Amino acid sequence: MVVKPVGLTVIPDRIHTERATVQSILEKDYGKLFVVHRIDKGTSGVLCFARNEAAHRHLSLQFQNHTVKKIYRAIVKGRLKQKEGVIDAPIAENTVRPGTMLIHKRGKDALTHYAVEEEFKHASLVRLEIKTGRTHQIRVHMASLGNPLLVDEVYAKAPAFFFSSIKKKNYKQTDEEERPTIARLTLHACALTLIHPVLEKEMTFEVALPKDMEIVLKLLRRYDL
Repeated sequence: MVVKPVGLTVIPDRIHTERATVQSILEKDYGKLFVVHRIDKGTSGVLCFARNEAAHRHLSLQFQNHTVKKIYRAIVKGRLKQKEGVIDAPIAENTVRPGTMLIHKRGKDALTHYAVEEEFKHASLVRLEIKTGRTHQIRVHMASLGNPLLVDEVYAKAPAFFFSSIKKKNYKQTDEEERPTIARLTLHACALTLIHPVLEKEMTFEVALPKDMEIVLKLLRRYDL
């Protein structure tokens, strides 16, 4: 297990094949690794690789059979109408905007469980468990509720979050242009529970929220209640 930082793809993309990836960086120290699953370039969090083909088959089957428990936390826009629920909506590629996804009957089944953990005036912290692993699943599903990620250039038209957006009263703008508090997807893969391919025991791997998301939450707790 590794903790993926923001800004790196798991494997090379179709255009920038020469750029460093999580896989290529790790393989310099650990040798050949097998990709078991992926998370978005703009998402941070726990990620699983296999060290050999047997482990890869074992782990891949768990993901294919949806027996792996995948927990995320997201900071989303607004307050949710229902504080917990299930989103069961198929996801397909958007043929009009290649590289993006949408909810459509021709898509693949996608199931997301969600529960609000904290609520503010203009945002919410949500815990999510995805039962499937479709491309952009959480981003598309949350946008379908009217509560897209707080920062998501594609599905929320919000490339960044600025402190001034919640502290308008007595906010003093300096001559310098305001820098964003966070300028990446407000989404973090915080836990994976699976069966270890050698020990045959259930194991959970957890990682805390990164500092940039914690800073956003601290500001929301202080100025957006």
